[in-house]
Amino acid sequence: MCDARLKDGSRVNVVIPPVAIYGPCLTIRKFGREVLTPERIVSTGGSSEAILEYLDAAVKTRLNIIVSGGTGSGKTTLLNVLSGFIPPSERIVTCEDAAELRLRQVHVISLESKPANVEGRGQITIRDLVRNALRMRPDRIIVGEVRGGEALDMLQAMNTGHDGSMSTVHANNPRDVINRLETLVLLAGTELPSRAIRGQIASAINVIVQTERLRGGARKIVGVAEVFGLKEGEIGLNELFAFRQVAVTPDGRAVGYHTATGTLSTFQDHFKANGADLPESMFEPAKQPAAEGLY
Repeated sequence: MCDARLKDGSRVNVVIPPVAIYGPCLTIRKFGREVLTPERIVSTGGSSEAILEYLDAAVKTRLNIIVSGGTGSGKTTLLNVLSGFIPPSERIVTCEDAAELRLRQVHVISLESKPANVEGRGQITIRDLVRNALRMRPDRIIVGEVRGGEALDMLQAMNTGHDGSMSTVHANNPRDVINRLETLVLLAGTELPSRAIRGQIASAINVIVQTERLRGGARKIVGVAEVFGLKEGEIGLNELFAFRQVAVTPDGRAVGYHTATGTLSTFQDHFKANGADLPESMFEPAKQPAAEGLY
């Protein structure tokens, strides 16, 4: 088995026998040359203007954000878009397994993990990169994906002055994100009790954005939820926006509409204090549009 990256950023995976039973298999994941913009996401139905306006405010006022979703749901693509909201004056350090992020700011340091050699030596893990990033005086840390013990280091960084950091994680919904992060922290070898881990998560993570690849291949933001603290051992979630799927077209494409849930953001005071006053009207639920208004 071999993982590699081409010069244009495409990811390569190769397997040969005996792992590949019926012969060698080469897989290349290519990325679009055009940088996806917020306007393009809205025009293609991947999000609503209200959701991106909220996420713009969340990034600029330095809330910590987790982008969640399944494989191929557009997590890294959305992370690229969100990173575009970061002011150009800030120092950003990215930590990735394979360098996929294309940040447009001037002061960006990109770190990439390194697999072990044939002798099993020289491995540099994401956790090593996150720990090293903390020594580089970053304003924000962006972890391409947390999948192991680096979750603990990331949470501690978010809790110790690196506000506005972002990462992605594999999970099916915001509640699963909490459970998965708790499991990943345990992989760090810590013996912290469950309540202490949940306390770390509740104080570190502010916003969870859920992405999904729907029937027909469309990738959309299907939910935005806020984390608002620990109560009776459970982390509270405040769902702000959702995608309501209402039908499937004859060609097998899922269609629906984005809407607010009617719940106000728990960070309204935070937004106002930091110059991002969001109107309460953007959190009012939308009526289901006619068939021609679905996407």
